[in-house]
Amino acid sequence: MTTAAAGSPRTYQVRTYGCQMNVHDSERLSGLLEQAGYVRAGDADDTPDVVVFNTCAVRENADNRLYGNLGHLRPVKDRHPGMQIAVGGCLAQKDRGEIVRRAPWVDVVFGTHNIGSLPVLLERARHNAAAEVEILESLDVFPSTLPTRRESSYAGWVSISVGCNNTCTFCIVPALRGKERDRRPGDILSEVRALVDEGVLEVTLLGQNVNSYGVEFGDRYAFGKLLRACGEIDGLERVRFTSPHPKDFTDDVIAAMAETPNVCHSLHMPLQSGSDEVLRAMRRSYRSERYLGIIAKVREAMPDAAITTDIIVGFPGETEADFERTLDVVRESRFSSAFTFQYSKRPGTPAATMDGQLPKQVVQERYQRLAACVEEITWAENTKLVGETVEVLVAAGEGRKDERTGRLSGRARDGRLVHFDAGSHAGSIRPGDIVRTVVTYAAPHHLNADGRPVSHRRTRAGDASEAGRAPRTGGVSLGLPTVGEPSVASVASACAR
Repeated sequence: MTTAAAGSPRTYQVRTYGCQMNVHDSERLSGLLEQAGYVRAGDADDTPDVVVFNTCAVRENADNRLYGNLGHLRPVKDRHPGMQIAVGGCLAQKDRGEIVRRAPWVDVVFGTHNIGSLPVLLERARHNAAAEVEILESLDVFPSTLPTRRESSYAGWVSISVGCNNTCTFCIVPALRGKERDRRPGDILSEVRALVDEGVLEVTLLGQNVNSYGVEFGDRYAFGKLLRACGEIDGLERVRFTSPHPKDFTDDVIAAMAETPNVCHSLHMPLQSGSDEVLRAMRRSYRSERYLGIIAKVREAMPDAAITTDIIVGFPGETEADFERTLDVVRESRFSSAFTFQYSKRPGTPAATMDGQLPKQVVQERYQRLAACVEEITWAENTKLVGETVEVLVAAGEGRKDERTGRLSGRARDGRLVHFDAGSHAGSIRPGDIVRTVVTYAAPHHLNADGRPVSHRRTRAGDASEAGRAPRTGGVSLGLPTVGEPSVASVASACAR
């Protein structure tokens, strides 16, 4: 018995791990598969014909998570001949043929540079009844030229670059994603306009280091110009970006943020450590004074800016004094949120072989102190907003409070998560609509607004959400095979070439 009934389209499911880049890549994988004739499996379908794992390799447990999930699928696949399993993303780029050696029931392995090859590789694996492993060392086509099935009707990712030219000693991403490649501004703006034409209200510009954008074509002010150009697109209400790097963050970007009405006053600025010695060991080419100077300039230009960050605890050689300096910078920066991580070795990174690897219990204890410090600050910063009116872009299922309390949720312009009571508007507010409401309560990681909304604006994004439509960007045809037997005409034309 095969998983797909004779004559019916094959179904697929994409499982995503990792950062926003991976999430957006998964949208492309879905677009490619649907262009090739596959149909997304329903939520209740536990045996799709194709399962694709889009993996991350940044965290220590990434390998265990993947191989554990592959192990769970083995008996499912044994019971359903014809089912295929594909593994892509950063871990695939790193482990390559090792994946098939450890999990020989995997059919396809593809890397970060050739996600467009997935439909071809699946078809080849079916035809040859053997695993296909294809890992390229450099990008074959820019990912944004690929067809994309967007997950949201109201917000969209737009890649402005891929890869990274930095050499942080803890990071494996440059080895897996390659050197930075920049898209031309006109191509980016065309994609943004296409999304807005379909009703999207918010775009997030994506890159491993967005404010080094322009390095490939020699314009160090290109990112600020791009933000201003997004401000001229009618119907685009919110522009965000992630992630910048302090070493490349320039005053013209601050000015563009402050002077462009649709650019949100939210900034994710990775700190990693507040100790200059640790930053030096990390090869982060800025120091705490430079970092705090950027924060001060942002707050001077945009007093309402919400600033978030990434911090690593327990980097090799980190002393108690180094850690205390990190706490000092956190207290001075007054972050609205922080993603905090315990350092973990990643094979292939310089930090993995450094002297001074810290005992787990030391790292854990510092992590808990940092988390407590961050929570105290974020709670205090959120509390300042009680009584303020915030504009919320209503989201689909953001946060865990929705089902228990009946509240809806969304993001304020500064990126904070807001749970709000729909009041008399209950039943008419859709994901993608805009609500203005008054904050009544603050917690460390969210705001509540339990009074009647001040206003509710229905939007084209809300219309699309209600209709179950998500934007699809077509990309460039790569001559991908479709599922099933080719038509006579296509066979004839292929033979004639």
